[in-house]
Amino acid sequence: MTQPQSVSFIGLGVMGSQMARHLGRAGHRLTIYNRTRARADAWQAANPGLATRVAASPAEAAEGADVVITCVGNDDDLAEVVLGPNGAFATLRRGGVYIDHTTVSARIARQIAVEGRDKELLCVDAPVTGGQSGAEAGTLSIMCGGSEAAVEAARAILGAYAKRVVHVGKSGAGQTAKMANQMCIAGTLAGLSEAIRFAQTARLDLDKLFDAISGGAAQSWQLDNRFATMARDEFDFGFAVDWMRKDLGLAIDEARGIGASVPVTALVDQFYADIQALGGGRQDTSALIRRLPKRNGPDRGDM
Repeated sequence: MTQPQSVSFIGLGVMGSQMARHLGRAGHRLTIYNRTRARADAWQAANPGLATRVAASPAEAAEGADVVITCVGNDDDLAEVVLGPNGAFATLRRGGVYIDHTTVSARIARQIAVEGRDKELLCVDAPVTGGQSGAEAGTLSIMCGGSEAAVEAARAILGAYAKRVVHVGKSGAGQTAKMANQMCIAGTLAGLSEAIRFAQTARLDLDKLFDAISGGAAQSWQLDNRFATMARDEFDFGFAVDWMRKDLGLAIDEARGIGASVPVTALVDQFYADIQALGGGRQDTSALIRRLPKRNGPDRGDM
């Protein structure tokens, strides 16, 4: 049984709101903060008894906490809520645990770790994968960067909403691992998009095609969960194209900095730019198929 702790959660978006709910249900003493106060108030009303208080600032949220968790938008948002004048680090006690679930640059993760070290904090960059459905079910996979002591201190908290927690390396390594994760997803969806349009043009029975290939080397989470919906032009399943472009941009920038070649990632990033130009920025990432025309090829009969 995990010992209850005083936990402050900053950022109640699609993912953060679900993680906070699991923490409250696990018995932790929960304080919440969101930049838009109305969202925090609405979360508290929808989850009665789970949050002991709604803080007016990140600094107020962190005061008296054992653990502070952030899940916000981008590097600038993160720097503001953690390192700003009213940020969490202004009040988080020495020896406290700081966990960040935002997908951001490895640079800001390393910067926060340095600032935290000066305050004797245990800092973990801990981006997640598993999507909205994983957050709702409490089955996320988390890739952690930081010291061994920091990650071990975080595990008891992360277990409230994760099925897998992997310590991948030093500070910033969690974010770099998340970039690799997004590169894999983007490349898989590009191939899946072409395969579906190819099969439709060839007039294949898509149900039979799925049965034929899903048990072999082509199998993937995207194939299992998005093949049918992509074929039906349904793209309302959580992680948006706009967010994927942000993540791929981080990966491309990091690759440039370390001298890695990522031509496929750069190409798929431009494919997603095409989807944004079609007005699909808020559709989920499987909308990549929209850039490929849907055609029926010649009927070859019984040949």
